[in-house]
Amino acid sequence: MHRYDQEDLAGPYQADVWAVSDRTPLLQGHCSTMGDKIGISQQTLVSNAEFSSNGKKLPQYIAAIAATLGSLAFGAVLGWSTSGGDGGIDLAAEYNITISSSEFSWIGSITNLGAAAVCVPFGVLMDLIGRKPSMLLLVAPFLVGWGLIIWANSVVMFYVGRFILGVSGGAFCVAAPVYTGEISEPSVRGTLGSYFQLMLTIGILFSYTLGAFAPIKTLSIVSAIIPLIFFAVFFFMPESPAYYLMKNKDDLARSSLLRLRGPAYDIEQELQAKKDTIAEEVKNKASFLEAIRTQVARKGLIVAFGLMMFQQLSGVNAIIFYTGSIFGEGGSMSSETSTIIVGVIQVVAVFASTLVVDKLGRKILLISSSTVMTIGAFTVGIYFYLSHTGVDVSAYNWIPLIAVSLFIFMFNLGLGPIPWMMVGELFAPQIKGIAGSSACLFNWIMAFLVTKFYSDLVTAFGNYTTFWIFSVVCALSIVFFVFVVPETKGKTLEQIQQEMGAVPAPPPTSNTIKV
Repeated sequence: MHRYDQEDLAGPYQADVWAVSDRTPLLQGHCSTMGDKIGISQQTLVSNAEFSSNGKKLPQYIAAIAATLGSLAFGAVLGWSTSGGDGGIDLAAEYNITISSSEFSWIGSITNLGAAAVCVPFGVLMDLIGRKPSMLLLVAPFLVGWGLIIWANSVVMFYVGRFILGVSGGAFCVAAPVYTGEISEPSVRGTLGSYFQLMLTIGILFSYTLGAFAPIKTLSIVSAIIPLIFFAVFFFMPESPAYYLMKNKDDLARSSLLRLRGPAYDIEQELQAKKDTIAEEVKNKASFLEAIRTQVARKGLIVAFGLMMFQQLSGVNAIIFYTGSIFGEGGSMSSETSTIIVGVIQVVAVFASTLVVDKLGRKILLISSSTVMTIGAFTVGIYFYLSHTGVDVSAYNWIPLIAVSLFIFMFNLGLGPIPWMMVGELFAPQIKGIAGSSACLFNWIMAFLVTKFYSDLVTAFGNYTTFWIFSVVCALSIVFFVFVVPETKGKTLEQIQQEMGAVPAPPPTSNTIKV
């Protein structure tokens, strides 16, 4: 059974947000090669604080939803292989192609490699031609990938098609969160940042539901239409004002910001603050190797890579892999129905996360989700162990059902979306692009390894031992979240950097506005 191709959902979760950009608001740190000093102009800090929540929110919500329609398209890609049947038997029958279980495993997991391959180069492309044009260009590889799958007559065509779809979707994991981050105000930063995963899980649910009632080729055709819908809607959205300012196109930046904040908003103050930020960045820009030597940058990398590692090793893919067998243990629920239930749980959990992430904070959601996931994975391990030893567990079917449902819900509430969101809040602008791309690459490689070799782990140690291992990993993540991960809710980049060990630069001697 290859139900764990939903696994991919843990990788992309949800939003690869490394660009804090203007939403924090983006405040430039001074990076010194003589010590760990990263500071922000006090004038820039104050002026950003003054306009942090005065603009209209509706245009920002609309632009964020339009941008994350690409995430919905990628969600359909991630949920697609579930319709292939156990070991790809249904896919092979419909296409009249011989597909082994190993080949079907590659068909599912190769998407992760495509996503990993595009993380770094696509970040460069966005800086060259802009956020909006880069995202619109992704429609072409989406269509090519789906075309190869729709008209596939060999396993190789499936490989190539799925890899290209991984490239397209992985690029959206970079682009959509960056775009939503740069157009949003701090007061709605967490909510808009969660839209990426919300739309991703909606796309996965869409694929599960349609795949349960329609042939997989029909699912592929319908899924290929979603990128076209994204193009038609996002075409009319504004470019990121931060990108225009980077290119010294002040008039275009002013027009873009006016569309995003509304006509009653004083855009000149925010524009000037952003221009000051960019000027400081150019003035104090250091090489990546110089910047990475600082204590705060090293700690940021530890936090980012730790978040990604615990996300992938949490066991969510294994739990989802066994969902069909657990839910169907009593014979009252088909695997198709249980899969749809999983999809619904994911959507509800991510939607709940969008409502509370800016109220409760990142750490409390991370700790809460990992705590419940620790208990859930341990409980499922006990269930499988008792079943393995011949104990009649039929009277206790409700226990694993509740454990699995809570595990999936809590993952999507905290450990799923928040690591991607926090990566964008941990780094100074000098290293944000490379550090964020590296974290993205690491996450997708981890997703591939877990996806491809999970079954080998079960074969070697047994499913119950594997779940207990995941339970231990989740427990260790709690310690990591409590003692290592900083809280970033409602804080500026300077405040976050200082909490990780940066020393603030002294304020200017003149033209300083006091808080």
